Amino acid sequence: MQGIEASFLEGQLLIAMPGMGDPRFEKSVVFVCSHSDQGAMGLIVNKPAPDLRFDTLLEQLDITSTIDLRNTPVHFGGPVEHGRGFVLHTPDYAVDGGSIQVNTGFSMTATLDILRDMAVGRGPDLSLLALGYSGWGPGQLESEIRQNAWLTASADQELVFGGNSAGKWDAALRSLDIDPRLLSGGGGSA
Repeated sequence: MQGIEASFLEGQLLIAMPGMGDPRFEKSVVFVCSHSDQGAMGLIVNKPAPDLRFDTLLEQLDITSTIDLRNTPVHFGGPVEHGRGFVLHTPDYAVDGGSIQVNTGFSMTATLDILRDMAVGRGPDLSLLALGYSGWGPGQLESEIRQNAWLTASADQELVFGGNSAGKWDAALRSLDIDPRLLSGGGGSA
């Protein structure tokens, strides 16, 4: 992005525009975990996996849970490496050498340690578990934004960690004072 540092998008939300052309990202809200001149990585925060729950995942990983996690969803984080898990969470929790602090409100951990801690109630205050991630090569995300595929917005914990996944796309747009009903699938430039 001309004149803007690449790390500008870290900790921001990407909001998929109608008609972006990739059905995997239709009405997606993506939290950008990292963004540099080497590319970008993020997690879709509004698409729970329909047939997978956290407690089921823990059973598959042979992790014993001492708390009820039946209603904790696992999200589709993106189309890259579906078998790899990531936990986006509040920075009150960290695994030494395994957690990355994105900004003052968000951290990410991709180790089994966080799942073990969450299973016994010692995890972060707020979290979102995702399988897979969304990735872009150098300059790819910037190009997609210029082509009107994405809007960007500030991320807040209430929207990212909130339980109403189906309403996050509308809420993210409304945070920009945009009425989702007024969006068009076509784009243009001035």
